[in-house]
Amino acid sequence: MRPVLVREGSSIGVRVLIVTKTPVKAGESEGGQEDECVMNQTEQLNLPGVPRAKQGREVPSRWEWTEAEVWTERMLATLERGVKGGKWHSLIDKVWSHGTLGKGLETVVRKKGAAGVDGETTQRLDSQKEEIMSILSRQIREDRYEPKPVKRVWIDKLGRKEKRPLGIPVVRDRVVQTALVSVLEPIFEQEFGEHSYGFRPGRSAQEAIARVEDLLEQGNHWVIDADLKGYFDTIPQEQLLKAVAEKVSDGKVLELIGKYLKQGVMETGKEWKPTKTGTPQGAVLSPLLSNLYLNPLDHAMAQGGKQMTRYADDFIIQCQSREEAEEVLKEVEEWVEQAGLTLHPEKTRIIDASQSGGFEFLGWHFERGRKWPREKSVKGFKESLRKKTPRNLGKNLGKTIVEINRQLRGWGHYFRGGDGYIYAALDGWLRMRFRSILRRRAKRKGRGRGLDHHRYPNAYFAELGLISLKALAQAKRASPAT
Repeated sequence: MRPVLVREGSSIGVRVLIVTKTPVKAGESEGGQEDECVMNQTEQLNLPGVPRAKQGREVPSRWEWTEAEVWTERMLATLERGVKGGKWHSLIDKVWSHGTLGKGLETVVRKKGAAGVDGETTQRLDSQKEEIMSILSRQIREDRYEPKPVKRVWIDKLGRKEKRPLGIPVVRDRVVQTALVSVLEPIFEQEFGEHSYGFRPGRSAQEAIARVEDLLEQGNHWVIDADLKGYFDTIPQEQLLKAVAEKVSDGKVLELIGKYLKQGVMETGKEWKPTKTGTPQGAVLSPLLSNLYLNPLDHAMAQGGKQMTRYADDFIIQCQSREEAEEVLKEVEEWVEQAGLTLHPEKTRIIDASQSGGFEFLGWHFERGRKWPREKSVKGFKESLRKKTPRNLGKNLGKTIVEINRQLRGWGHYFRGGDGYIYAALDGWLRMRFRSILRRRAKRKGRGRGLDHHRYPNAYFAELGLISLKALAQAKRASPAT
């Protein structure tokens, strides 16, 4: 048989793989499976920028995040050049393989999380991993695997009386879904739009915010602030499965996804409710599926030259004029209606960000060329710190500061680059809480602000190691690359 040269081009050079194409028998896979091609020889060039990845793979950096147990060099080469017929076949064997399930199990155990309706914990999962992996593999292979209902609990909304639902799948379902995502994610990642940032490898909310700022500086200050009403709960399941089937033709994979969509929820451990629309709350698979369903909107906006930035179901579109914004909003409304979704009538609006009022996106408030953490973000942050710093704190102050510093670093890293006043105000508020703790321990009554400041100046807390958000923000502005 004649060798076929497969070239992987890049800005840094070309990698050549010499493979032998073998005929595909009836019922066997096409597109990226191990039986598609046999590599007789491989001439690999030692190119800069193509790092040595896990398990000895040599892959472009954009695919480093893929699981080596699934996505071999040969599979990734097929992904890059395009699969025959545009659809991937026979993927289910990748899902039930011990290597893929093992990686999924490790991920679930590492993330911990609460038990689902069956009460099984991640600790038990870890202690019996070989047995559980064998059971799951056999059940999937023999079409006997059935997901259990998602446990629904209700948690408080910050500053509101109503609660929001939280879904907790059983740990075994989380393992299988993690394995399924590791197989499917690279396929769909290849198709996703450039300006979709949520729940995607190598992308972040900070990148989305940077794009918004750049567009504002370019004069795109007329903003469509869109809100999809109950997006995750209202996605039409039939249309969603059709979107998956455009790239995946493996019937067993499609059947498995369908089972997850229909698995239902259970409240109070008794009442089971089927899910006829949407993706399960808390499911590992849901972020990938939700991105897939909105992907056509991403491409429709990009092809029309519209400046849309999306993070999961949260998106804005920036325009040069109100007239343009009104026209684009009509296009979005039409697309949303055809997709079986609903724009929230009260929360979807057109805003002139150059005027007072502004808009909010991903925890930030944008107004008149400035940005700062939105009020809700600050309120939630303070509420979390308040719980860790009660006046009757029984823990060692130094240990408490170490714990709080981790939170300060995380919050400060995300909200870097905003107006500085908020950071100094939060620093002062947190030191005030620590002074209250110290005053109570010394059995002194009253607030005693002046005396407390004298007894415990700012330098006192600096010596204890307490991080200053203001200093952190200033350091970030001085060296934004860090």
